[in-house]
Amino acid sequence: QVQLVESGGGLVQAGGSLRLSCAASGRTFSSDSMGWFRQAPGKEREFVARISWIGLTTYYLNDVKGRFTISRDNAKNTVYLQMNSLKPEDTAVYYCAAKVTGDGSADYWGQGTQVTVSS
Repeated sequence: QVQLVESGGGLVQAGGSLRLSCAASGRTFSSDSMGWFRQAPGKEREFVARISWIGLTTYYLNDVKGRFTISRDNAKNTVYLQMNSLKPEDTAVYYCAAKVTGDGSADYWGQGTQVTVSS
C-alpha cells in the first residue's frame, strides 16, 4: 500500500520558517515528479511546487518563488519543502503528491499537514 506521510507543519509567526517533509512508503518514486499543493479555508487546492525525478528541474507558484524551496532525497524516498519568510496568506493545509503532472494532477496524495502563519 502506497503512503505519503507529511510532517513539519505547525504554527509560526509571519516572517518565520518551517520545513515540511513527506516520506513515501510502499513503492519508490525516484523516477517520478513529486510536489506540494495547499488548500486554504474556503479556497480550492492549488499547486505550490514540483520537482523532477532527478531533482534538476523545479517549478513554483509565483507567490512562493524566492521564499519556498522544494528538494528531494531519493535514497530516503522523501521530498521536502523549505518555507521561509512565511506570510499569513500561506496559511493552509499542505499536501504532498507523487507522480505530479504539468497540469497539476497527481496519482498519489498525502493526508496533509496544517501550516498556520500568524500576523
